[in-house]
Amino acid sequence: MPVTDYFKRTLAQKHKLYVKICRVCGVRNAPTAEKCRKCHSRNLRWKKRELGAKK
Repeated sequence: MPVTDYFKRTLAQKHKLYVKICRVCGVRNAPTAEKCRKCHSRNLRWKKRELGAKK
């Protein structure tokens, strides 16, 4: 069931797509994270974001 409300869609995209991923253990972290919450590594990257339909 697709979300048609613009505000709800942008809020959902923000929570699903704007996270940091640890390069060591692969866990998802908050966008404001300085280090990993699981392994405490500082080697973080932004989650790759590509908008579009799933294939």
